[in-house]
Amino acid sequence: MSLIRPFRSLRPVPDRAADVVAPPYDVLNTAEARERARGRSWSFLHISKPEIDLPEGADPYSAEVYAKGAENLKKQIDEGILIREAEPCLYVYRLRMDNHIQTGLVFTGSVAAYDENRIRKHEFTRPMKEDDRVRQITALNAQTGPVLLAYRSSAEVEEIINETTTGTPVYDLVADDGVGHTIWVIDNKDRIDRLSTAFEAMDALYIADGHHRSASASRVAHARNKQEGTSTGNNSWDYFLCVAFPHDETQILDYNRVIHDLNQHTAQSLLDRLGEVFTVTASAVPAKPAKPGRFGMYLDSQWYALGIDPDRVPDDDPVGRLDISLLQANIIGPLLGIDDPRTDDRIDFVGGIRGLGELEKRVNSGEMAVAFALYPTSMEALMAVADINEVMPPKSTWFEPKLADGLLSHVLD
Repeated sequence: MSLIRPFRSLRPVPDRAADVVAPPYDVLNTAEARERARGRSWSFLHISKPEIDLPEGADPYSAEVYAKGAENLKKQIDEGILIREAEPCLYVYRLRMDNHIQTGLVFTGSVAAYDENRIRKHEFTRPMKEDDRVRQITALNAQTGPVLLAYRSSAEVEEIINETTTGTPVYDLVADDGVGHTIWVIDNKDRIDRLSTAFEAMDALYIADGHHRSASASRVAHARNKQEGTSTGNNSWDYFLCVAFPHDETQILDYNRVIHDLNQHTAQSLLDRLGEVFTVTASAVPAKPAKPGRFGMYLDSQWYALGIDPDRVPDDDPVGRLDISLLQANIIGPLLGIDDPRTDDRIDFVGGIRGLGELEKRVNSGEMAVAFALYPTSMEALMAVADINEVMPPKSTWFEPKLADGLLSHVLD
Protein backbone atom coordinates (compact mmCIF):
# COMPACT_ATOMS: atom_id res chain seq x y z
CA MET A 1 0.00 0.00 0.00
CA SER A 2 1.11 3.57 -0.63
CA LEU A 3 2.71 5.72 2.05
CA ILE A 4 0.68 8.69 0.83
CA ARG A 5 -2.51 8.89 -1.19
CA PRO A 6 -4.61 11.59 -2.86
CA PHE A 7 -8.13 12.05 -1.51
CA ARG A 8 -11.45 13.70 -2.29
CA SER A 9 -11.34 16.51 0.21
CA LEU A 10 -14.34 18.20 1.76
CA ARG A 11 -13.56 21.91 1.52
CA PRO A 12 -15.19 25.35 1.43
CA VAL A 13 -16.31 26.92 -1.80
CA PRO A 14 -13.63 29.54 -2.48
CA ASP A 15 -15.68 32.61 -1.61
CA ARG A 16 -16.57 31.10 1.78
CA ALA A 17 -13.09 29.95 2.83
CA ALA A 18 -12.43 33.05 4.94
CA ASP A 19 -15.75 32.50 6.72
CA VAL A 20 -14.92 28.86 7.49
CA VAL A 21 -11.21 28.90 8.40
CA ALA A 22 -10.54 28.35 12.10
CA PRO A 23 -7.61 27.68 14.41
CA PRO A 24 -6.96 24.07 15.48
CA TYR A 25 -9.47 22.72 17.98
CA ASP A 26 -6.82 22.19 20.67
CA VAL A 27 -5.29 25.67 20.86
CA LEU A 28 -8.44 27.34 22.23
CA ASN A 29 -10.51 26.65 25.31
CA THR A 30 -14.30 26.77 25.07
CA ALA A 31 -14.61 30.42 26.12
CA GLU A 32 -11.94 31.50 23.62
CA ALA A 33 -13.58 29.47 20.84
CA ARG A 34 -16.98 30.98 21.60
CA GLU A 35 -15.53 34.47 21.35
CA ARG A 36 -13.60 33.74 18.12
CA ALA A 37 -16.76 32.32 16.50
CA ARG A 38 -19.00 35.18 17.61
CA GLY A 39 -20.80 36.60 14.56
CA ARG A 40 -19.26 33.92 12.31
CA SER A 41 -21.99 31.37 11.74
CA TRP A 42 -19.87 29.35 9.28
CA SER A 43 -16.70 29.21 11.36
CA PHE A 44 -15.38 25.66 11.54
CA LEU A 45 -15.25 26.09 15.31
CA HIS A 46 -18.96 25.19 15.27
CA ILE A 47 -17.82 21.76 14.07
CA SER A 48 -14.50 21.33 15.89
CA LYS A 49 -15.65 22.94 19.19
CA PRO A 50 -19.42 22.40 19.00
CA GLU A 51 -19.93 22.94 22.73
CA ILE A 52 -19.90 26.66 21.85
CA ASP A 53 -23.43 26.18 20.47
CA LEU A 54 -24.71 24.61 23.68
CA PRO A 55 -25.43 26.31 27.02
CA GLU A 56 -22.41 27.45 28.99
CA GLY A 57 -21.13 24.74 31.28
CA ALA A 58 -21.97 21.90 28.87
CA ASP A 59 -19.62 18.94 29.22
CA PRO A 60 -17.37 19.15 26.10
CA TYR A 61 -17.13 15.34 26.10
CA SER A 62 -20.86 14.62 26.24
CA ALA A 63 -22.64 12.71 23.47
CA GLU A 64 -24.70 15.84 22.82
CA VAL A 65 -21.56 17.78 21.86
CA TYR A 66 -20.37 15.25 19.27
CA ALA A 67 -23.88 15.06 17.83
CA LYS A 68 -23.98 18.85 17.57
CA GLY A 69 -20.71 18.81 15.65
CA ALA A 70 -22.14 16.31 13.17
CA GLU A 71 -25.28 18.41 12.82
CA ASN A 72 -23.25 21.55 12.12
CA LEU A 73 -21.11 19.73 9.55
CA LYS A 74 -24.20 18.46 7.75
CA LYS A 75 -25.63 21.98 7.75
CA GLN A 76 -22.54 23.41 6.06
CA ILE A 77 -22.70 20.69 3.42
CA ASP A 78 -26.45 21.11 2.87
CA GLU A 79 -26.07 24.90 2.54
CA GLY A 80 -23.31 24.49 -0.05
CA ILE A 81 -20.64 26.05 2.17
CA LEU A 82 -18.57 22.86 2.02
CA ILE A 83 -18.25 20.85 -1.19
CA ARG A 84 -16.65 17.52 -2.02
CA GLU A 85 -13.80 17.28 -4.51
CA ALA A 86 -14.90 15.34 -7.61
CA GLU A 87 -11.68 13.31 -7.92
CA PRO A 88 -8.83 12.41 -5.54
CA CYS A 89 -6.24 15.19 -5.39
CA LEU A 90 -3.14 16.27 -3.55
CA TYR A 91 -2.71 19.86 -2.37
CA VAL A 92 0.11 22.30 -1.76
CA TYR A 93 -0.31 24.27 1.47
CA ARG A 94 1.70 27.42 2.22
CA LEU A 95 1.77 29.05 5.65
CA ARG A 96 2.97 32.61 6.23
CA MET A 97 3.59 34.17 9.64
CA ASP A 98 5.49 37.47 9.72
CA ASN A 99 8.67 36.77 7.72
CA HIS A 100 8.44 33.00 7.97
CA ILE A 101 7.10 30.95 5.04
CA GLN A 102 6.79 27.18 4.79
CA THR A 103 5.28 25.20 1.93
CA GLY A 104 4.19 21.58 2.18
CA LEU A 105 2.03 18.84 0.72
CA VAL A 106 -1.43 17.72 1.84
CA PHE A 107 -2.29 14.03 1.47
CA THR A 108 -3.70 11.13 3.42
CA GLY A 109 -1.01 9.05 5.10
CA SER A 110 -1.05 5.32 5.66
CA VAL A 111 -2.27 4.13 9.07
CA ALA A 112 -0.22 0.97 8.50
CA ALA A 113 2.90 3.11 8.09
CA TYR A 114 2.04 4.84 11.35
CA ASP A 115 1.52 1.54 13.13
CA GLU A 116 4.83 0.24 11.77
CA ASN A 117 6.67 3.43 12.83
CA ARG A 118 7.47 4.59 9.33
CA ILE A 119 5.43 7.64 10.27
CA ARG A 120 7.36 8.24 13.45
CA LYS A 121 6.31 9.54 16.84
CA HIS A 122 8.22 11.44 19.50
CA GLU A 123 5.57 11.93 22.21
CA PHE A 124 3.35 9.85 24.46
CA THR A 125 -0.40 10.32 24.10
CA ARG A 126 -3.10 10.56 26.77
CA PRO A 127 -6.03 8.11 26.56
CA MET A 128 -8.62 10.79 27.38
CA LYS A 129 -7.50 12.99 24.48
CA GLU A 130 -7.38 10.00 22.14
CA ASP A 131 -10.90 9.01 23.18
CA ASP A 132 -12.15 12.52 22.39
CA ARG A 133 -10.74 12.43 18.85
CA VAL A 134 -12.05 8.91 18.24
CA ARG A 135 -15.53 10.04 19.20
CA GLN A 136 -15.24 13.17 17.06
CA ILE A 137 -14.07 11.27 13.96
CA THR A 138 -16.79 8.67 14.47
CA ALA A 139 -19.53 11.28 14.89
CA LEU A 140 -18.48 13.29 11.82
CA ASN A 141 -17.36 10.28 9.76
CA ALA A 142 -14.45 12.51 8.80
CA GLN A 143 -11.03 13.64 9.93
CA THR A 144 -11.10 17.41 10.16
CA GLY A 145 -7.86 18.15 12.00
CA PRO A 146 -4.73 17.63 9.87
CA VAL A 147 -1.60 16.10 11.38
CA LEU A 148 1.54 18.19 10.90
CA LEU A 149 4.38 16.05 9.55
CA ALA A 150 7.96 16.76 8.52
CA TYR A 151 10.11 15.01 5.95
CA ARG A 152 13.80 15.31 5.19
CA SER A 153 13.91 17.96 2.47
CA SER A 154 13.81 16.59 -1.05
CA ALA A 155 14.91 18.42 -4.21
CA GLU A 156 12.47 16.37 -6.26
CA VAL A 157 9.48 17.23 -4.07
CA GLU A 158 10.54 20.88 -3.99
CA GLU A 159 10.65 20.96 -7.79
CA ILE A 160 7.12 19.60 -8.15
CA ILE A 161 5.78 21.94 -5.48
CA ASN A 162 7.40 24.90 -7.24
CA GLU A 163 5.77 23.83 -10.51
CA THR A 164 2.41 23.84 -8.75
CA THR A 165 2.76 27.19 -7.02
CA THR A 166 3.24 29.01 -10.30
CA GLY A 167 -0.47 28.41 -10.87
CA THR A 168 -3.50 30.06 -9.29
CA PRO A 169 -4.33 28.95 -5.74
CA VAL A 170 -7.80 27.84 -4.80
CA TYR A 171 -7.48 29.73 -1.48
CA ASP A 172 -5.33 32.67 -0.48
CA LEU A 173 -6.43 34.23 2.78
CA VAL A 174 -5.24 35.67 6.07
CA ALA A 175 -6.95 34.31 9.18
CA ASP A 176 -7.92 36.47 12.14
CA ASP A 177 -4.62 35.68 13.89
CA GLY A 178 -2.63 37.17 11.01
CA VAL A 179 -1.41 33.86 9.59
CA GLY A 180 -1.68 33.45 5.83
CA HIS A 181 -3.00 30.23 4.31
CA THR A 182 -2.59 29.54 0.58
CA ILE A 183 -3.63 26.26 -1.04
CA TRP A 184 -3.18 24.93 -4.58
CA VAL A 185 -4.95 21.85 -5.97
CA ILE A 186 -2.86 19.12 -7.64
CA ASP A 187 -5.19 17.17 -9.93
CA ASN A 188 -2.58 16.38 -12.57
CA LYS A 189 -1.98 12.61 -12.58
CA ASP A 190 1.66 12.92 -13.59
CA ARG A 191 2.44 15.25 -10.69
CA ILE A 192 0.50 13.04 -8.27
CA ASP A 193 2.43 9.97 -9.42
CA ARG A 194 5.79 11.77 -9.19
CA LEU A 195 5.05 12.97 -5.68
CA SER A 196 3.82 9.55 -4.57
CA THR A 197 7.01 7.97 -5.91
CA ALA A 198 9.21 10.58 -4.23
CA PHE A 199 7.56 10.05 -0.84
CA GLU A 200 7.61 6.27 -1.24
CA ALA A 201 11.40 6.50 -1.51
CA MET A 202 11.66 8.23 1.89
CA ASP A 203 12.69 6.15 4.88
CA ALA A 204 10.30 7.92 7.23
CA LEU A 205 7.97 10.81 7.91
CA TYR A 206 7.94 12.49 11.32
CA ILE A 207 4.97 13.65 13.36
CA ALA A 208 5.64 17.23 14.40
CA ASP A 209 2.24 18.12 15.84
CA GLY A 210 -0.79 15.84 16.03
CA HIS A 211 0.10 12.72 18.00
CA HIS A 212 -3.42 12.35 19.39
CA ARG A 213 -5.01 12.82 15.97
CA SER A 214 -2.69 10.16 14.53
CA ALA A 215 -3.33 7.69 17.33
CA SER A 216 -7.09 8.19 17.14
CA ALA A 217 -7.07 7.69 13.35
CA SER A 218 -5.30 4.37 13.91
CA ARG A 219 -7.87 3.32 16.50
CA VAL A 220 -10.75 4.22 14.19
CA ALA A 221 -9.18 2.28 11.33
CA HIS A 222 -8.72 -0.87 13.40
CA ALA A 223 -12.26 -0.61 14.77
CA ARG A 224 -13.75 -0.13 11.28
CA ASN A 225 -11.76 -3.04 9.86
CA LYS A 226 -12.87 -5.28 12.71
CA GLN A 227 -16.47 -4.19 12.17
CA GLU A 228 -16.23 -4.86 8.44
CA GLY A 229 -14.51 -8.20 9.01
CA THR A 230 -11.79 -7.35 6.50
CA SER A 231 -8.59 -5.35 6.34
CA THR A 232 -7.57 -4.49 2.79
CA GLY A 233 -5.47 -1.51 3.89
CA ASN A 234 -7.02 0.50 1.07
CA ASN A 235 -10.21 1.80 2.67
CA SER A 236 -10.55 5.53 3.25
CA TRP A 237 -10.24 5.01 7.02
CA ASP A 238 -6.89 3.24 6.50
CA TYR A 239 -5.45 6.71 5.75
CA PHE A 240 -5.41 9.89 7.82
CA LEU A 241 -5.25 13.59 6.97
CA CYS A 242 -1.68 14.97 6.88
CA VAL A 243 0.24 18.06 5.85
CA ALA A 244 3.99 17.44 5.45
CA PHE A 245 6.64 20.15 5.29
CA PRO A 246 10.37 19.86 4.58
CA HIS A 247 12.28 19.64 7.84
CA ASP A 248 14.31 22.76 7.11
CA GLU A 249 11.21 24.92 6.67
CA THR A 250 9.33 23.93 9.83
CA GLN A 251 9.57 26.47 12.63
CA ILE A 252 9.91 25.34 16.24
CA LEU A 253 9.68 27.98 18.94
CA ASP A 254 10.91 27.68 22.51
CA TYR A 255 8.68 25.96 25.07
CA ASN A 256 9.46 27.52 28.42
CA ARG A 257 8.89 26.52 32.04
CA VAL A 258 7.47 28.32 35.09
CA ILE A 259 7.68 26.81 38.59
CA HIS A 260 5.31 27.53 41.45
CA ASP A 261 7.85 27.55 44.32
CA LEU A 262 11.55 27.12 45.05
CA ASN A 263 11.22 23.83 46.94
CA GLN A 264 12.34 25.39 50.26
CA HIS A 265 15.26 27.22 48.63
CA THR A 266 15.75 30.93 48.98
CA ALA A 267 16.65 32.82 45.82
CA GLN A 268 20.27 33.02 46.99
CA SER A 269 20.56 29.35 47.95
CA LEU A 270 19.15 28.35 44.55
CA LEU A 271 21.69 30.59 42.82
CA ASP A 272 24.48 29.06 44.90
CA ARG A 273 23.46 25.53 43.91
CA LEU A 274 23.14 26.51 40.26
CA GLY A 275 26.68 27.83 40.32
CA GLU A 276 27.91 24.27 40.90
CA VAL A 277 26.68 23.19 37.45
CA PHE A 278 26.18 26.36 35.39
CA THR A 279 27.86 29.64 34.71
CA VAL A 280 25.41 32.17 36.15
CA THR A 281 25.48 35.76 34.86
CA ALA A 282 23.03 38.50 35.83
CA SER A 283 21.43 40.15 32.80
CA ALA A 284 19.97 43.64 32.50
CA VAL A 285 17.66 42.45 29.70
CA PRO A 286 15.53 39.30 29.26
CA ALA A 287 18.00 36.43 28.85
CA LYS A 288 16.87 34.78 25.63
CA PRO A 289 19.17 31.81 24.90
CA ALA A 290 21.17 32.19 21.69
CA LYS A 291 22.22 28.55 21.26
CA PRO A 292 21.76 25.07 22.75
CA GLY A 293 23.13 24.60 26.25
CA ARG A 294 22.14 28.13 27.25
CA PHE A 295 19.14 29.01 29.42
CA GLY A 296 17.46 32.13 30.73
CA MET A 297 16.18 32.29 34.30
CA TYR A 298 13.90 34.93 35.82
CA LEU A 299 14.08 34.95 39.61
CA ASP A 300 13.25 37.62 42.19
CA SER A 301 12.78 40.35 39.52
CA GLN A 302 16.15 39.57 37.92
CA TRP A 303 17.14 37.80 34.69
CA TYR A 304 20.13 35.48 34.64
CA ALA A 305 21.90 33.79 31.74
CA LEU A 306 22.85 30.20 32.50
CA GLY A 307 25.37 28.10 30.62
CA ILE A 308 25.71 24.40 31.40
CA ASP A 309 29.06 22.70 31.92
CA PRO A 310 29.69 20.93 28.58
CA ASP A 311 30.85 17.82 30.43
CA ARG A 312 27.28 17.33 31.60
CA VAL A 313 25.94 17.09 28.02
CA PRO A 314 25.94 13.44 26.84
CA ASP A 315 27.28 12.91 23.32
CA ASP A 316 25.54 9.62 22.56
CA ASP A 317 22.04 10.14 23.98
CA PRO A 318 19.63 12.01 21.64
CA VAL A 319 17.10 12.42 24.47
CA GLY A 320 19.51 13.20 27.28
CA ARG A 321 21.30 15.94 25.34
CA LEU A 322 18.11 17.91 24.68
CA ASP A 323 18.04 21.25 26.51
CA ILE A 324 14.70 20.22 28.00
CA SER A 325 16.33 17.09 29.44
CA LEU A 326 19.37 19.00 30.73
CA LEU A 327 17.13 21.50 32.52
CA GLN A 328 15.08 18.68 34.04
CA ALA A 329 18.10 16.59 35.07
CA ASN A 330 20.12 19.43 36.60
CA ILE A 331 17.58 21.91 38.00
CA ILE A 332 13.91 21.00 37.88
CA GLY A 333 14.33 17.50 39.32
CA PRO A 334 17.20 17.68 41.85
CA LEU A 335 16.84 21.29 42.99
CA LEU A 336 13.15 22.07 42.59
CA GLY A 337 11.84 18.58 43.41
CA ILE A 338 9.70 18.03 40.31
CA ASP A 339 10.48 14.51 39.16
CA ASP A 340 7.54 14.03 36.77
CA PRO A 341 6.64 17.21 34.88
CA ARG A 342 3.78 15.35 33.19
CA THR A 343 1.82 15.10 36.41
CA ASP A 344 3.23 17.64 38.90
CA ASP A 345 0.99 20.70 39.19
CA ARG A 346 3.89 22.84 40.48
CA ILE A 347 5.15 23.27 36.91
CA ASP A 348 3.51 24.93 33.93
CA PHE A 349 4.58 25.42 30.32
CA VAL A 350 4.56 28.61 28.25
CA GLY A 351 4.82 28.53 24.47
CA GLY A 352 7.42 30.81 22.93
CA ILE A 353 4.77 32.57 20.85
CA ARG A 354 3.89 34.45 24.07
CA GLY A 355 7.40 35.86 24.45
CA LEU A 356 9.61 36.21 27.53
CA GLY A 357 7.35 38.95 28.84
CA GLU A 358 4.82 36.25 29.72
CA LEU A 359 7.43 34.59 31.94
CA GLU A 360 8.07 37.86 33.76
CA LYS A 361 4.33 38.39 34.16
CA ARG A 362 3.76 34.94 35.69
CA VAL A 363 6.57 35.43 38.22
CA ASN A 364 5.93 39.10 39.03
CA SER A 365 2.28 38.32 39.79
CA GLY A 366 3.35 35.93 42.56
CA GLU A 367 1.67 33.03 40.80
CA MET A 368 5.07 31.49 40.04
CA ALA A 369 8.45 31.76 41.77
CA VAL A 370 10.90 31.18 38.93
CA ALA A 371 10.84 30.89 35.14
CA PHE A 372 13.22 29.28 32.66
CA ALA A 373 13.62 30.23 29.01
CA LEU A 374 14.99 27.61 26.61
CA TYR A 375 16.53 27.54 23.18
CA PRO A 376 14.11 25.94 20.67
CA THR A 377 14.48 22.22 20.03
CA SER A 378 15.74 21.63 16.48
CA MET A 379 13.93 19.52 13.92
CA GLU A 380 17.11 17.46 13.55
CA ALA A 381 17.03 16.69 17.29
CA LEU A 382 13.38 15.66 17.07
CA MET A 383 14.08 13.31 14.15
CA ALA A 384 17.07 11.80 15.96
CA VAL A 385 14.85 10.90 18.92
CA ALA A 386 12.10 9.47 16.71
CA ASP A 387 14.65 7.44 14.72
CA ILE A 388 15.64 5.48 17.83
CA ASN A 389 11.98 4.95 18.77
CA GLU A 390 12.25 7.10 21.88
CA VAL A 391 10.05 9.94 23.15
CA MET A 392 10.90 13.48 24.07
CA PRO A 393 10.13 15.07 27.44
CA PRO A 394 6.68 16.66 27.65
CA LYS A 395 6.20 20.05 26.03
CA SER A 396 9.48 19.95 24.10
CA THR A 397 8.30 21.64 20.91
CA TRP A 398 5.98 24.50 20.00
CA PHE A 399 5.33 24.65 16.27
CA GLU A 400 4.29 27.90 14.63
CA PRO A 401 2.47 28.78 12.51
CA LYS A 402 -0.42 26.39 13.08
CA LEU A 403 -2.39 24.66 10.35
CA ALA A 404 -6.00 25.74 10.01
CA ASP A 405 -9.05 23.58 10.56
CA GLY A 406 -11.81 23.59 7.98
CA LEU A 407 -9.95 24.22 4.72
CA LEU A 408 -9.45 20.51 3.90
CA SER A 409 -11.14 17.54 5.56
CA HIS A 410 -10.95 13.79 4.87
CA VAL A 411 -14.29 11.99 4.64
CA LEU A 412 -14.34 8.29 5.60
CA ASP A 413 -16.43 6.81 2.79
